[in-house]
Amino acid sequence: MRSHPPSRTRRALLATATVVGGALLLSGCASDTVKRGFLPGYSDGEVTNQTARITSLWLGAWEAALIVGVITWGLMLWCITVYRKRKDDHRLPVQTRYHMPLEIMYTAVPVMLVLVLFFYTDRDVTAIQDRSETPDMTVEVVGKQWSWDFNYLDDDVYETGQQEGDPGDNLTKDKELDGVPGTSTALPTLYLPAGERVEFKLESRDVIHSFWIPAFLYKQDVVPGRHTNGFQVVPEREGVYAGKCAELCGEFHSGMLFNVAVVSPQEYEQHMQDLRDKGQTGRIPVEGFSRAQSAPDDSSTEEAES
Repeated sequence: MRSHPPSRTRRALLATATVVGGALLLSGCASDTVKRGFLPGYSDGEVTNQTARITSLWLGAWEAALIVGVITWGLMLWCITVYRKRKDDHRLPVQTRYHMPLEIMYTAVPVMLVLVLFFYTDRDVTAIQDRSETPDMTVEVVGKQWSWDFNYLDDDVYETGQQEGDPGDNLTKDKELDGVPGTSTALPTLYLPAGERVEFKLESRDVIHSFWIPAFLYKQDVVPGRHTNGFQVVPEREGVYAGKCAELCGEFHSGMLFNVAVVSPQEYEQHMQDLRDKGQTGRIPVEGFSRAQSAPDDSSTEEAES
């Protein structure tokens, strides 16, 4: 008797099992950074009081999707293998008009999955967006084409940013803060005290922007003229993080960047004093500022705006 070579399906299953097994073996000897895979965050602590919750929700959704995918793929491969057409078999399979238990299952299972996902999403989003607690400090964030202003309302000081020409000229290795990609000494820096509850009030001077700190795993739109969005968060891990606009807002959207420095309360108070010493006291208004006042001092830019 001649041995027949394995079918294409069997070869695919064997290759998949080999890849998965190899990945599991390699993961056992990988570093902590590699073990995190695509998980956001840091191994030495959560960035804010909400990042663990957001990560858990994200993982739960992916795990549910993976379970559904494995079951679906398994049933497909099983049907392909068991009910494949045999050689010299020209009979039609049994024709079934309907199968009521299967129809009920096809409807009930997806509905249950959606309800479970809705429950956990609603629970976590409600907690993330809760602003009922009294904050320790309030920062008014003002988006503008194409930079940011930060009004520290409780300390009566402000930090202002100006539109930079080419983001590539600023996002260089020598200008990074503490070696963090996406940060630059040429960008405005938002200072936050670690361990204190911060409330952000988001305002726009012109068009819709989106206030996004990727390390915080959260962003909100900044909508002009209608309402003030906002959220509360407690930064917990000291460090420097990159911030950006996540809403396409015009020609220089890619340069609408900022830094976030989570520091000790003592260092935060020192920075507030530094702003007072520079004369940056009071509040930059949302209205009444033209784009030219926020643009760099460049004759070509002024001519273009005129």
